[in-house]
Amino acid sequence: MDASADEIVENALMGGRVRLLQPAKGYRAGMDAALLAAAAGAGSGDRVLEAGCGAGGVLMQIAGRAPGVSLTGLERDPAMAELARRNASLNVADAEILTGDVAKGFRALGLKPFDIAVSNPPFFDDPGALRAPGPGKTEAWMADDGLEAWIGFLLKAVREGGSIVMIHRADRLADILALLAPKAGSFAIRPIHAFADEPAKRVLVRAIKTGKAPLRLLPALRLHDRGGAKHTAEAEAILRGEAGLGW
Repeated sequence: MDASADEIVENALMGGRVRLLQPAKGYRAGMDAALLAAAAGAGSGDRVLEAGCGAGGVLMQIAGRAPGVSLTGLERDPAMAELARRNASLNVADAEILTGDVAKGFRALGLKPFDIAVSNPPFFDDPGALRAPGPGKTEAWMADDGLEAWIGFLLKAVREGGSIVMIHRADRLADILALLAPKAGSFAIRPIHAFADEPAKRVLVRAIKTGKAPLRLLPALRLHDRGGAKHTAEAEAILRGEAGLGW
């Protein structure tokens, strides 16, 4: 995408604690990014990698939540990677942004494994299943190499005992667990519901590399009420950075 200067806007996230430059049109950091950052579980001294970091919306929110964390982002779109670098500078975050492709594998980066790897992989890997939401969003929504490539990358990206945290479509949960299971376990799953009376459309999944603990299905997060405020109190606290999503 062409992220030229006249197409970039600055938004305030986490109650103004994070400043984010992002395209005025196309894919933009929203609720999924806020939830993933809240669920990362990073602490001071942790090394965190995000696969497919875009403009850095997740990374900057992790930095805002966990001072002292060391961040690395991988993004294949050079313009978005450069925007992520600008955001790291703007927020004085300890973040290195690499331009590269998940499809080439983690070893191609020449980095030692991380404590935590997070990702919001493209939601679709079948062009026939997606009515493109617009040219600026297609690359963020469509995985050329499929979910298997992304999960394979994440499994290589963390040390033994390290965490993989993902947000994805709820209807891909079985695939996610099956792809993670050969190398990871101790699964924790949090369903995300737009409304209490609707099926979950998203799931947050955490897996521990070489983990052996039983799977845990955690209390669901509800984002909206029928009427009243735009978000539930819990969702609003997460968006403002006043609450996390513990495992």
